[in-house]
Amino acid sequence: MLTRGDPLAGLLEGPRARGALMIRACFDPPWAVRVEDRAPLTVMLMVRGEGWVVPDEGENVRLRAGDLAIARGPAPYTCADAPGTPPQALILPGGQCAYPDGRLLNGSMDLGVRTWGDRLDGSTVVLIGTYLMQGEISGRLLDALPPLLSLGSDVWQCPLTPLLMEEIIRDEPGQEVVLDRMLDLLVIAALRAWFSRPEAAAPAWYQALADPVVGRVLRLVQDDPAHPWTVASLAAKAGVSRAAMARRFSDLVGEPPMTYLTGWRLALAADRLRDTQDTIGAIARQVGYGSAFALSSAFKRVYGVSPQEHRTRAA
Repeated sequence: MLTRGDPLAGLLEGPRARGALMIRACFDPPWAVRVEDRAPLTVMLMVRGEGWVVPDEGENVRLRAGDLAIARGPAPYTCADAPGTPPQALILPGGQCAYPDGRLLNGSMDLGVRTWGDRLDGSTVVLIGTYLMQGEISGRLLDALPPLLSLGSDVWQCPLTPLLMEEIIRDEPGQEVVLDRMLDLLVIAALRAWFSRPEAAAPAWYQALADPVVGRVLRLVQDDPAHPWTVASLAAKAGVSRAAMARRFSDLVGEPPMTYLTGWRLALAADRLRDTQDTIGAIARQVGYGSAFALSSAFKRVYGVSPQEHRTRAA
């Protein structure tokens, strides 16, 4: 369902963890773990001590107790007590763990239920949640995020930390579902705080919402994607000429209004294919396509797979 008038809420509807990997990592310096799992999104919450997230490209991020970082895949990175510490372990796709030379760890660093590292009372404790499948995170949300972002405890206090520390080591029926929902809440709360910061690199369309003309057009499109919009009808609703609206929209959003509308419709279709059992024909009508065939043609042109293939992969 669309959230009318609140595009950020619509964007943050994306996280839907299904059997996500959640662990409590406990280390003593020196420590370093190389992450090459190609996961779409990983959140790291420093509970005790401090450490660094070192991407292969871009600036290093230092984390102190209470700080949080979110890494957007598939680019690899290293988590360590210091940027120069050589990795002692390698995280591979599917949560598989190995030594740097490729030999499997075979549980040698397991410390208990969802706990991993050197020792239980290590000087550094990090809670890590990883979305394992691309379909668990909305493509619109991933496109809006930088490869690595961080929130310091001076600008954001995580209310979930005590509860996460308690729940992550529980071994009870249904516990994975509980942790999945808690991970979704953690990510949503963190991203809401991050998007609210003036320096956050929010997507161009989100920034353009403040413009009286383009913001009006964006809300019309986002609130009612199934309407047969044209440049002329959008310009009339915004109270400006077609040429003025198209030029202003392209300048602020970075693409023409009809291109944005197509992308928005297909992104919504991708999310609904993942999150609902609606037929492709029904989804086509919901997002502004006259038939399943019309949606399928546009979807495959942009995503490279048919809607049914996308649904199967997400499942």
